[in-house]
Amino acid sequence: MRVEIWSEITCPWCGLGSHRLDRAVQRFEHGDQVEVVHRSFPLSDRYPVGSVISVREATPRNYGLAGARLEAATGRVEALAEQEGLSPYRVLENEVGNTRLAHEFLAHASVEGKNPLAWDTIFRAYFGQARPVFGLDELLDLADEIGLEREETRRVLTDGRFRQHVQNELEAGQQLGATGAPFTVVDGRYAVAGAQDSDTLLDILRQAWDDTHPTVVVAGDNAAVCGPDGCAVPVAAAAHL
Repeated sequence: MRVEIWSEITCPWCGLGSHRLDRAVQRFEHGDQVEVVHRSFPLSDRYPVGSVISVREATPRNYGLAGARLEAATGRVEALAEQEGLSPYRVLENEVGNTRLAHEFLAHASVEGKNPLAWDTIFRAYFGQARPVFGLDELLDLADEIGLEREETRRVLTDGRFRQHVQNELEAGQQLGATGAPFTVVDGRYAVAGAQDSDTLLDILRQAWDDTHPTVVVAGDNAAVCGPDGCAVPVAAAAHL
C-alpha cells in the first residue's frame, strides 16, 4: 500500500503531520507493507530567492497574525509537537524563505532512494534545530548528512535539473484536490487534508487495507478447496469413499 504526503518544508503542520503519519504506520498491523512517499507542495514563492525573514516579521505581513494571536497560534503547534515527542520544535523563533531549491534537493534525494530520510532530515534540521535550509551551502551540508555525493548534488541544484519535477508534484497534488499542505493520499483512494491525528490516520490505513484485502474465513476440515496440486476432498466426504 502506498501513502503519499504533500508538504511544504517550513509549514509547522507539515512537520507535525509527517510525524503523525509515521506513528500511524508504526502502529498499523500491516505497516511493513506500507510505502510512504513524500511529495513537494511549495508555498513560499512570495519570498525572494536568497533572502530570509523571521517568522515574527513574516506572519503579520502575510497572514495578518500578530501579537498575542501569533504567540497563541505558534505556541499551540509547538505544544502539540512536544506532546507527541518532537522536542524542541521551533516555530516562532525561526526564519522563512523561498524553499524551491530545497524542494529540488529533496527531489534529487528521492531519485537517489532517500525520500523518507531526506524529508525527515530536513524537517529535523529546520524545526528541531532552527537551521536555515534555503541556500546551496546549507543544502550541501544536508547532502553530507544523508550520504549524497556533495559535488553531484551541487551540479544538480545549480543546473535546475529537478525544477520541473517539483512543479509537477505541486500540480499533481492540486489535481487531486490539495489547496494547502499537508495533504495525504492513501492508496490512491482516500485523500486527507491537514495534519490529522495518528488515530484518524490509522483508521484510514485500516479502511484502505480492508477495501483491497478481503478477509478470508477458514471453515475447517469440511471445506472443499482446489489448489495448484489438485482438489482437496472434505474429511467427512473422504470417509465415505
